Amino acid sequence: MVIGADQVAASGEHALDKPRDAARCRAQLERLSGGTARFCTACVVLGVRAGVRLAHVDTTTVFMRTLTAGEIERYVSSERPFDCAGGFKAEGLGVALFERIESQDPTALIGLPLIWLAEALRSAGFPVP
Repeated sequence: MVIGADQVAASGEHALDKPRDAARCRAQLERLSGGTARFCTACVVLGVRAGVRLAHVDTTTVFMRTLTAGEIERYVSSERPFDCAGGFKAEGLGVALFERIESQDPTALIGLPLIWLAEALRSAGFPVP
């Protein structure tokens, strides 16, 4: 069995990249302040020998609070989320930047929709848990 997953993010028509440095991260968070970001996380379970081919896309919408320059600076300095799409880590301090999250599977925001994956593995014959 092979499990693969990847994620893309956007705010409106603007793709959200991994900022790679503090200046780009601050700029991206400034643009997101008071707005929304949509994350599409795809996951595939493939078992050639077992004839298993399951695919899923989970969409998560993050509603950002209106952020002050000081909040953005403190967050970027403490978390350094330069390798994260959107410039924040939902599993860390980044959750303090949110007003709310809408998702059927909140684990998808971190990059792997575990609720769907557990069901996919069960349907493929794996006992989970």
